[in-house]
Amino acid sequence: MISICFLARNEELGLKAVKQLQATNPDSEKKVKFHQLDITNVESIHRLAEHIKKTHGGLDILINNAAIAFKSNDVTPFGDQAEITAQTNFFGTINVCNALFPLLRDHARIVNLSSRAGMLDSIRNSEIRQNLIAPTATIESISDILNDFIKKAKQNSHQDDGYPNSAYGMSKIAITAVTLIQQRIFDEKPNRDIVVNACCPGYINTDMTSRKGTGTPEQGADTPVYLATLDPNIKLPRGEFVAERKILKWKS
Repeated sequence: MISICFLARNEELGLKAVKQLQATNPDSEKKVKFHQLDITNVESIHRLAEHIKKTHGGLDILINNAAIAFKSNDVTPFGDQAEITAQTNFFGTINVCNALFPLLRDHARIVNLSSRAGMLDSIRNSEIRQNLIAPTATIESISDILNDFIKKAKQNSHQDDGYPNSAYGMSKIAITAVTLIQQRIFDEKPNRDIVVNACCPGYINTDMTSRKGTGTPEQGADTPVYLATLDPNIKLPRGEFVAERKILKWKS
């Protein structure tokens, strides 16, 4: 039987969401269970990993959806926004991957939620762009670039160095860049057929968009679910940036 672990930082809201899901889909009552996860808390991540290992023995699908975005009228200094956003959207996601990747079964599928707000060409500095997509790039080197962005943002010189003026966008650039690296690492063991892709769900009517999004949550879930259920040994997409089930040219 399929088991789905529904995760949320706020336990009360997470349990409420699961109950709403179960009310609209009775078949989900036995399949969907809640577990608390705060991706900015290493102990919380480790508790989840231990739970999955003990309860399920492994993992077939991982969808990294947790993220934050400051509102355009937020008065928090941009340097602080950059640091807080990166800690959640990028470093928190990397910590989750580090904890859960050892539990991945053969033919596992990973989906990293990214965004069109994080297209590579929003970085005007060609050297930074090349370093992000270099064949020798590593998760550590991407982390260094993001930390440099944070440093420059705190100095209010990030745009002078060619970085975008978007903390959210820069965090998603880093997520997509890491996705390429993760697939490259998985491809070192091709027989395992583990596939990871990044995707943009679209401009969806959720709390993150202040309910201004034009797409429904169901539409936003379509591409992530498509990527999470790719057929065994599929050639493409693998290590790609996808939207509306189509591969986009992220590196252009």
